[in-house]
Amino acid sequence: MRIVAGRLQFICVAITLLAAGACRREPVPTVDTSVRRVPAVQSTAPQPPPASAFPRPDRSVATIISASWDNEDSRDRVGEADTVMSLLGIVAGMSVADIGAGSGYYSVRLSARVGGAGRVYAEDIMPAYVSDLRKRIARDSINARKRGNGGTTLSNVEIILGTPDNPHLPRASVDRALLVHMYHEITQPYALLYNLFPALKPGARVGVVDVDRPTSSHGTPPALLKCEMSAAGYDQVEFHTLGVGYLAVFAPVRQSSPGEVSAAISKPEFIQRRC
Repeated sequence: MRIVAGRLQFICVAITLLAAGACRREPVPTVDTSVRRVPAVQSTAPQPPPASAFPRPDRSVATIISASWDNEDSRDRVGEADTVMSLLGIVAGMSVADIGAGSGYYSVRLSARVGGAGRVYAEDIMPAYVSDLRKRIARDSINARKRGNGGTTLSNVEIILGTPDNPHLPRASVDRALLVHMYHEITQPYALLYNLFPALKPGARVGVVDVDRPTSSHGTPPALLKCEMSAAGYDQVEFHTLGVGYLAVFAPVRQSSPGEVSAAISKPEFIQRRC
């Protein structure tokens, strides 16, 4: 009985000591599961100047009123897209940017022209247009698969939401850039052309399709276009009259800074549209 009593006394003492130790024990620290903000790695690439640093165009800017310029069937009847793509030398394997893609009239036709080895960057600044274009590409791809080998699935089309001053294209990715019936709607043309420049490959060309009428009437006079493009660092190398409107082709020569643009547009030849 003594032994039992001694063991019971020992157990009671042990429990008392453990309880006391538990009361003195420091609380277990909680694990921090929040994401820590790691300082961003500073890029060595120079940041482009803000759009506000560039001069505004000294002319009217048309309001964006539609995702398409005209009925697609009527445009196809006169062979608009085929003519423009041929004049620009767009062939299989090229990468082409459709800036201001809208409803995708050119994007889907460019997809077939450049083929699986090529790439089409369909860019627009209107979120609603971009959303509708995604649906169109998905729908047309499904229909193409149903047709079998006779149709492209448009898997080579990448859709991009740009901004008025920047098309946000990958660097050195574009052989040809197309701006179709939308140059007169660009609120920041000099900034946009500045930010387009790094995306162009050596030997790239920029094609502008428009009609010869005031910008306020949804057109661009060719002399005005030539001067603005020249101020931005693009030289006109070709000019073609189309069934409706024209195609002006430009070669990127220099990435004109805001100061260089301001100097260019202050020259008498620019003011008189004799660039």
